[in-house]
Amino acid sequence: MSLTLYAHPFSSYCQKVLTALYENGTPFDYRRLGPEDPAAGAEWAALWPMKHMPVLLDGETPVFESSIIIEHLGLYHPGPVPLLPAEPKAALRTRMLDRFFDNFVMTPMQKIVFDHLRPAESRDAYGLAKARGMLDDAYRWLDGELAGRDWAAGAGFSLADCAAAPALFYADWVHEIDPALTHLRAYRARLLGRPSFARAVEEARPFRPLFPPGAPDRD
Repeated sequence: MSLTLYAHPFSSYCQKVLTALYENGTPFDYRRLGPEDPAAGAEWAALWPMKHMPVLLDGETPVFESSIIIEHLGLYHPGPVPLLPAEPKAALRTRMLDRFFDNFVMTPMQKIVFDHLRPAESRDAYGLAKARGMLDDAYRWLDGELAGRDWAAGAGFSLADCAAAPALFYADWVHEIDPALTHLRAYRARLLGRPSFARAVEEARPFRPLFPPGAPDRD
């Protein structure tokens, strides 16, 4: 069955799924969402009224939510890189780290980004402080967790790294990782050097002027 991905290259959750697809060289039809292709947007909205990106269409079956999409790919379209370990305990830890990156790095990062879309008089100073505090806590925990290994869940690149890559990429833009957290900073650099994620980053580069807080001149 053919695969169609409805996504935008600058979206963090879309980059998470794109990294998984590129990691395994999985062929798919890329329906880029944006004003230049209203037909793609109409198809996407018809498939998923919640209008969250990305959506994968596998034949006639729509699949929602980035982690579920990646697991779906592993079950129905496996490639040379298994992104979820076969051993149940290792798989559970990989899923836990995937949720950590989504909930405690991606979510506060997006809080900071979206606050820049508000009118100045409606900015949420308290919420921003909480988001930055959560990122600091997450960064410290991750720095210790990553000591002595290259990838989040062990020796191999996994679902957890697909989640980590865009989360840490954008989080460091809005709330820079302390230089003292050397393990975490080195891990982010390894993610940026991974060809699958590097491709996603390059595809998104033309959209950097749209980043609400302003994209830094790096990465």
